[in-house]
Amino acid sequence: MNKNIVVAGLGHGGIVAAALLAEKGFNVTVYEKMSEGTLGHDWTDMFEPKALDFAGLPMPSADKFRYKENMTFSGPSSQKVLTQYITEKDMQIIMERKDLYTYLIDIALEKGVKIVYDCEVLGPIINGDRVVGIKTAKGDITGDLVIDSCGMNSPVRRNLPKSFNIQNEIESDGKIIIYRAFYNKCSDDEISGKFKIILYAGGHPGISWVASHEAYTDVLIGRFKPFDEKEAVEFTEFLRRTNPRLGKEKLRGGSFAEIPVRHNLSVMVADGYAAIGDCAFMPMPLIGNGIANAIMAGKILADTVSENKKESYTAKNLWSYQVGYYKKVGALIAPLQCVKSALLELSVKDVDYLFATEIATSDDMRIIAGLSTPQEAIATIKREIPQKIKSINNNKHLVAVVMDVGAKMCKVLTLSLRMPERWDKEKVAKWAKSYDKAFK
Repeated sequence: MNKNIVVAGLGHGGIVAAALLAEKGFNVTVYEKMSEGTLGHDWTDMFEPKALDFAGLPMPSADKFRYKENMTFSGPSSQKVLTQYITEKDMQIIMERKDLYTYLIDIALEKGVKIVYDCEVLGPIINGDRVVGIKTAKGDITGDLVIDSCGMNSPVRRNLPKSFNIQNEIESDGKIIIYRAFYNKCSDDEISGKFKIILYAGGHPGISWVASHEAYTDVLIGRFKPFDEKEAVEFTEFLRRTNPRLGKEKLRGGSFAEIPVRHNLSVMVADGYAAIGDCAFMPMPLIGNGIANAIMAGKILADTVSENKKESYTAKNLWSYQVGYYKKVGALIAPLQCVKSALLELSVKDVDYLFATEIATSDDMRIIAGLSTPQEAIATIKREIPQKIKSINNNKHLVAVVMDVGAKMCKVLTLSLRMPERWDKEKVAKWAKSYDKAFK
């Protein structure tokens, strides 16, 4: 008998897992609260196309994407910049989010996935120590496995029993509030640095970008404290002072979203349950992009489920999904969480000073982009920390910060690699506790 797979929510990772499982003969149904054709913010997304290749998916139609410019990073004064040079094979593509959803959903439907729209997921159905389905606004749905793709605030994950050892709630500093809008391009000046990322712009802890394209200029404002549209509009005016291409006519967008920017869930699976995408906190902590991570996770999860199709889906059988994901992606998210946390403790002056002393390097940018292996990242950190300290040895406060963040980055990377290879509830719980504690 074919197994029934229940996917809660149409997140990117959930769609990919659903498509690949349906292709293997599983009965897969996705339950989504939005209406058909309404998914996706009115903005573009960036992700590495190699994730599609990893998942065995074709490239989107050439008229639906373009390759991204190299990004430049700067502190609040923008006086010193660092360019992130990415090779052609690692270059990201940019797609409209609605086009990306259409592309993935079409693939899933073609492979036999059933999608039920206008069906809000309310929580899990628990039988003993096992997830056996989901509660929805249209009634209870049971299945052999629930894949939780309901996002950062998933009602399924948030209502799992504490005994599952899966974190229910996300910390306030583990998420960032994003405002995104697209404006006309009013100048052909500023040819270099078309994709600018500014840390602590205007003195606000967070990240902003101004990305100039042929037909428009893309503005993102990300902060760790709530702000409203009036503040966003005022801050966009502030950004215009140093970005002559940023026009005043808003073409589209102007909406808010919350994105997780922290280390991955330390435990992603339970009997009958697997978390994926934003639900498992998979986006990169510094920039917030997580689509490629979710797509690759979808492939790893589908392979794990397929390999255990003759078994009941226990945490033991699903654990190789988490191990495989951490080896492929998750281990490199961990050190970025350490950097993010350290930046939030710095002053505007400190952040500018770090750029002025050119403490960041191209190797650092490879780590930020997730292009290093965990072993390469550890070697880079150990090699460069003494050099960084030497560059700022006249600033005792920053020396202490750099030493602390370097030690934490190595520690969490090492812990990632020491994750138990096989499921043992006590050993996994002990590892997860040590892992989560290492970020504090």
